[in-house]
Amino acid sequence: MSPPCPTKALLGVVCPGCGAARMLHSLLHGDVGAALAYNAVGVVALVLVAWTYVAWTARRLTGRLLPRWEHYRWAPHAVGGVLAVWFVVRNIPFEPFLALRV
Repeated sequence: MSPPCPTKALLGVVCPGCGAARMLHSLLHGDVGAALAYNAVGVVALVLVAWTYVAWTARRLTGRLLPRWEHYRWAPHAVGGVLAVWFVVRNIPFEPFLALRV
């Protein structure tokens, strides 16, 4: 059994990162459905991080500039907004939102 999230243990709320360790474990074992169930926003974040790394590597190896999402002016606001909405939605105390808790 994995240790509980400190935010959940201390404050009783599900933080945006809750389930991230189980999500990574599921992805490493090829179970994308379980990973999405544990933390769907975390899966999307990993895809964005992977794309950033691929774009950076391509630029270093070939000199070609590939578009990178984090250079847009709206990127920090979008990330903050998604995390805020994910935090609120995961803590709504009735169905169907209870299914988002881990």
